[in-house]
Amino acid sequence: MKKSSSVLLSLFLAAGMTFAGCGSQKTSQNSGDSKETKIMFSGSSTMAPTISKIGNNFTEKNKTWNKVDSSLPDKPIQITVSSGGSGTGVKAAVEKTSNFGLISMEMPKDQKSKMTKYKEFKIGMDALTISVNPQNSILQKKKGLTKEEIQKIFSGEAKLWSDVDPSLPANKIVIVVRDAGGGAGEVFDKSIMNGKKISKEAIQAPSMGALGQKIMENKDAIGYASVGIVDQNKGKIVSMDVDGVTPTSENILSGKYKIARPLLIIKDGDLNVEENAFIKYVTSEEGLKVVKELGFVPVSNSKQ
Repeated sequence: MKKSSSVLLSLFLAAGMTFAGCGSQKTSQNSGDSKETKIMFSGSSTMAPTISKIGNNFTEKNKTWNKVDSSLPDKPIQITVSSGGSGTGVKAAVEKTSNFGLISMEMPKDQKSKMTKYKEFKIGMDALTISVNPQNSILQKKKGLTKEEIQKIFSGEAKLWSDVDPSLPANKIVIVVRDAGGGAGEVFDKSIMNGKKISKEAIQAPSMGALGQKIMENKDAIGYASVGIVDQNKGKIVSMDVDGVTPTSENILSGKYKIARPLLIIKDGDLNVEENAFIKYVTSEEGLKVVKELGFVPVSNSKQ
């Protein structure tokens, strides 16, 4: 008798929060011996909604594992996604507290060296856009900002919008950044800040979604919102050019737009049959369609 399907697609958007029980659960590497067919993902808040949607589509399509492959058990497909930042994704993969880690940055070499069977699946590219509220008066004066102007704003050297352009109102600039758990901060530091410290007055958001929300709430806010967040909130957040380059898909893939980062699924160890089946779906045309739908740039040459 077939069991009813179920999918656990839960997002824990506060940094440090994890899926209940994942710290003690071991991930099976052999589906023949597996009592659990749950696949757990943990990490990047940028990637979590994408993997959740792909997981939901996969579950709705197949219901049970034997519908994916007749050699697999007649058990409900269970895919869980928790969000705590790329740092959480790296830790989950290294310590094997989840089947896969989600990171929106290059894998740190020192952490990668701890993994004897490192696996990486690149599903797309993201860009950090320099974005403002559509009511921000800077949009009436400038289409974009230079790297030097961005450094002055985010370091706190330019405290008022009039410090950026004398014709702008003397309103206090509200800076919004990701907290230390996210990969975005590292990417922004390397691409823009070059070691300059972010202002201590900057608001630290626990997720990319929260960062975007802060920009939408304050007409004087500026932050490095993911291109996916901007795409999902058209008309509520406006991205600016950087050094005359617009963050289009073409410019992101070509490397012309510099504040870009990969979207990676990582794992230490061989994939069991269920894991392999789902990753194949994630990196298929059907899976990558979701990557594009959510505003990111899909990459079709994923490592498999």
